[in-house]
Amino acid sequence: MDIQTELFRLQDKKYRAFHCKLIPTVDPETVIGVRTPALRQLAKAIKGEEAERFLSVLPHQYYDENQLHAFLLSERKDFAECLDGVNAFLPYVNNWATCDQLIPKVFGKHRSKLLAPINVWLHSLETYTVRFAVKMLMEHFLDEDFDRSYLSMVAALRSEEYYINMMTAWYFATALAKQYQAALPFLEEKQLAAWTHNKAIQKAIESRRITPEQKAYLRTLKIPAGRARQQ
Repeated sequence: MDIQTELFRLQDKKYRAFHCKLIPTVDPETVIGVRTPALRQLAKAIKGEEAERFLSVLPHQYYDENQLHAFLLSERKDFAECLDGVNAFLPYVNNWATCDQLIPKVFGKHRSKLLAPINVWLHSLETYTVRFAVKMLMEHFLDEDFDRSYLSMVAALRSEEYYINMMTAWYFATALAKQYQAALPFLEEKQLAAWTHNKAIQKAIESRRITPEQKAYLRTLKIPAGRARQQ
């Protein structure tokens, strides 16, 4: 199978025009415009040596190839091989959508082995590598394997990058829903950057998992706009 040819066969030009607006960090010329369900189906059809060849060729020319790459990696069953693949791929991730579609299922079965690479990713200079690290902490370490120190790791992040700060806010909003008593002091003590602090509160208030009483209290913790700009 010629994968690029197949991607262009699946192209939806109306979807392409719409989707390009959602991924402003991606050059529109690199977007073919394949819908996500079609990409998932294609990923299921690519197996064995064909999959290995595709995953070994980086960087890809098209955004849709990166999306396909993320779907293929997410299905890898061997933890070490998947981790190697993720480490090879992350430097080429240049948008939030590809980052967020990279969801390796095998990571959930080996959480204890995941903490060391997460710590490395958190200290990366690459925007989407850091975003991915926070996403992994959110997906795998806010339930039975939760530890308050993970909240501190994310709270320590300081960045000018919107897509890191938004993921940090999303992480803390989710933490408030799952580990309210542990997460709340980080907002009471204003340990996050001001914009991220307020965005986390906003997203938490929008959540159905936060009680009305909790929402009312969280509203009192917002940093006023003027002070938020000064921080």
